[in-house]
Amino acid sequence: MNAVVVLNKSKGFTSQDAVTKVKRILKAKKAGHAGALDPMATGVLLVCLNEATKISALLMELEKEYVFKARFGISTDTYDAEGRVIREVDNFELKTTELEKILKKYTGEIIQTPPMYSAVKVEGKPLHKLARKGIEVERKPKKVFIHSFNIEEFSPPFVRFRVVCSKGTYVRALCHDVGEELGMGAHIVELERTRVGQFKIEDSIDIDGLRALCEKGLDDSVSSILNIDRALYFISSVTVDDTLVRRFINGNSVKILSGIVPAGWVKVKDKTGKIVGIGFGNGVIIKPERIIWEEVS
Repeated sequence: MNAVVVLNKSKGFTSQDAVTKVKRILKAKKAGHAGALDPMATGVLLVCLNEATKISALLMELEKEYVFKARFGISTDTYDAEGRVIREVDNFELKTTELEKILKKYTGEIIQTPPMYSAVKVEGKPLHKLARKGIEVERKPKKVFIHSFNIEEFSPPFVRFRVVCSKGTYVRALCHDVGEELGMGAHIVELERTRVGQFKIEDSIDIDGLRALCEKGLDDSVSSILNIDRALYFISSVTVDDTLVRRFINGNSVKILSGIVPAGWVKVKDKTGKIVGIGFGNGVIIKPERIIWEEVS
């Protein structure tokens, strides 16, 4: 099975744990995910199986939507409820007008510094492993884009937010930084990823549901299990003849003599509509980047 599973990850285990569970249930040879979630986080995790592992980097580029609940007045070393309290502010007043003003500041392109408790590697070592040893190192700031950042529910000291952001955004750091801006600190107590691109939480499936589904038998109507073509809904496709298919899967660029080749990533299909690979087009020529073998619809 070459597929992408839109999984609803439960709280309490890592993204890799989730991948392993899906891999065993669906008896896949290879599996990986397209963007990790913290163990305390829940929600949409895209799990790529077999040949679909070749498209994980493309899926990672999709925008993300999160809903999170913040607790103001307390800061932790991990920026979430599982960390050690490092600061507590009493008798603070949280106002919606002031908070909304700060949120505007954190909308658009911003600079983020990865938290110490993250999977980012410095000299080959994950930051979270260094953090657990009490070691703090300098982290390189990076640019991310916040499309929207809104208040969903206001009940101080708790506030629920919805944020739509680019890949690589640290929502925990976003919450922490807003708390610091207000001078009272904040940390995340609940975090759910509700969407990755067009893959919504409503269309996802949890581990128990996946196991039950497999016992009944899978079919093409399952919205939470997608073939590679459907998973790459955001990429245009080009159909080529058998001669060009052979050239493409052998690693050679192909020139399209009729029609226009989209600039950028493109799905290459044979005359039956089967996807044979992913290429990069310049308007005329498609250079092969990923060859997909035995795609199952």
